[in-house]
Amino acid sequence: MPDVYRALGDSTRRHIMKMLKEKSMTQKEIVEAFDISQPAIKKHLNVLLEEELISATIQGKYRLYTLNVDTLQRAYSEMLQYIGDLLDDKLASLKNYVEKGELKDD
Repeated sequence: MPDVYRALGDSTRRHIMKMLKEKSMTQKEIVEAFDISQPAIKKHLNVLLEEELISATIQGKYRLYTLNVDTLQRAYSEMLQYIGDLLDDKLASLKNYVEKGELKDD
């Protein structure tokens, strides 16, 4: 599973993802939307690529960045399952406490 928290833990990367939600873009187009250097944007793009939240294809002499919707959907589903499991455990502990006056150790 990609480390979604690592990838989206930075506001610049979240902004890049939001931009790519609208359309695929070149690195130059992405750089123009920020007040930071091209190498800094490249580092952010590399993190997003490493975590497979975006993909890059070569078109002519440009690299086109695209949102990887399949990976995002899988990560979202896995995160929901994880949160659901946590809540189920807590609810079971609460039920046990209410019914028996005992709290299950975690």
